[in-house]
Amino acid sequence: MTDLLLIKTSSLGDVVHAFPAVTDMARHCPTLSVDWIVEESFAALPRLHPAVRRVIPVALRRWRSALFSPATHAEWRRLNQILETLNHEASLDLQGLVKSALVGWFSPALRMGYDRHSIREPLASLFYQRRFRVSRNLHAVERNRTLAGLALGYTPEKEVTYGLRSDLVRPRTLGTEPYVLFLHGTSRRDKEWPEAHWVALGQHLSARGLTVLLPGGNEREHQRAQRLANQIVGAQALATLDLTTLAGLLAHAQAVVGVDTGLSHLATALQRPVVALYTATDPRATGVFGSALATNLGGMGQCPDVPEVLSALERWFP
Repeated sequence: MTDLLLIKTSSLGDVVHAFPAVTDMARHCPTLSVDWIVEESFAALPRLHPAVRRVIPVALRRWRSALFSPATHAEWRRLNQILETLNHEASLDLQGLVKSALVGWFSPALRMGYDRHSIREPLASLFYQRRFRVSRNLHAVERNRTLAGLALGYTPEKEVTYGLRSDLVRPRTLGTEPYVLFLHGTSRRDKEWPEAHWVALGQHLSARGLTVLLPGGNEREHQRAQRLANQIVGAQALATLDLTTLAGLLAHAQAVVGVDTGLSHLATALQRPVVALYTATDPRATGVFGSALATNLGGMGQCPDVPEVLSALERWFP
C-alpha cells in the first residue's frame, strides 16, 4: 500500500491522540503516503507532523447546521471530487463515529475501521469493509496505534512517539524571559479549576521569577485570564491566537499547567513539562499520555489542590 486516507476530524485532543499512530505508520511503512481529513478549525494540527503529505479540511460542524443548503451540497460535492481524484488505496477511520464513516464513504478507497464491539457508535462499523477489534479499555492513543497496526500489518513499539516538528517559532511578541502557560479554559464548567487555585499557583511561580501567560479562546476565557493576571505579579493575559501560534507558544514554555483541554495534550505531544488537572473526567482513558514529562492529577469528582501541583512542578523548578 502506498496511499492512505486517514480520518480523524475532531476534537483538538482527539486529533493530537492520533499523532503517534502516524509516527508508527511512517516507521513501519516508509513508502506510505498519508493524507488526513480533519475538521477545518483544526487543519493546522496535522501539518505539524512531517509524515502527513496532505491535509483535507472538512466542515462537518458547519455543514450539520445547514444540512440542506445549496452551499453545503456544493462543498460535499467538492470533497467527493477531491477524494475521487486522489484515489487512495485505503482509508482508515480512527474516529469511529457515523459522521467520520460517512466521510470515508465518499472515497473509492477500501474502508477500514473498528468492529462493532470496539467502536463508540456501532452503526459506523457497517460502513467499513475491513473491521478490527480493539480493546475499549486502552487509552485513546493506544487504541489509535493498535487499530492502525492491525489495519496495516505491524505491531507498534511500546514507546509512544508523537513525532511533531521541532522548528516551531516562539511568538515574536514575547520577550526572552522564561514563562509558564496556564491553560485555564475548557469546554465544560465542571472541568474548570478554581480561580483562587490559579492565583495561588501563579503567585508561587511569580515569586520564583517565572512569567505566567494566560491564553483565552473566547470572551469568557479572556475575562477570566484578565482577572487572574490582575492578581499575579507580572502575569499576562494574551489575545486570541491561531493554532499555529499557540503551538509555538506551547513548544517554548518552561512548563504548562492545564485543565482537561486539547491544548494540554498538544503540549504533551510537543514534549513540554505538563501538569494536567482533572476534576470531572477520568485521566486513565484520555489523560495526557506517552511522555515522561507529563503528569495527571485529580480525576472524576476530585479537584487537585495547589500543593499537589507545586509538588508535580518541583522537578522542573526545584
